[in-house]
Amino acid sequence: MSILPVLIAPDPRLKLKSKPVKNVNELERKLIEDMLETMYIEPGIGLAAPQVGHNSRIIVIDISDNKEDRQPYRIVNPIITWVSEDDNISEEGCLSLPQQYAEVVRPRAIKVNYIDQNNVRQSLEADGLLATCLQHEIDHLEGILFVDHISALKRNMILRKLIKSKRGQN
Repeated sequence: MSILPVLIAPDPRLKLKSKPVKNVNELERKLIEDMLETMYIEPGIGLAAPQVGHNSRIIVIDISDNKEDRQPYRIVNPIITWVSEDDNISEEGCLSLPQQYAEVVRPRAIKVNYIDQNNVRQSLEADGLLATCLQHEIDHLEGILFVDHISALKRNMILRKLIKSKRGQN
């Protein structure tokens, strides 16, 4: 497995809509495992393929609290098929927007259909943190960042900080 470089906003590749995966093969399975390793090292609870420079509809998620209890989800071509009427407000962050956080309103519960790393159709009902994480990562597949859900003023402040930080690293 390999650690993959995570793209940092405002990298334009993060705003592209991802392409569906026709069939999960060895290349996609390796990407999935590399994404999990990258997510754990960073550390994060979710990672989408566009964040590591791959324009594929693949996400990985693990909201477990510690290494011994890991329960990773390997999700390909996710489709949200149902959302609850009641919302949840959560503070979100993102590996592509390091050290930046904002409160985002999303549906409290969702249902997602997808295929797993073995091309098996799956369905997942989620609420709370898992639902928030799924929606956040699926947004990445549409070229949407969590800051696209907040006010323009807050979004611009966060993006300016990231640009300034990038300049300082070059």
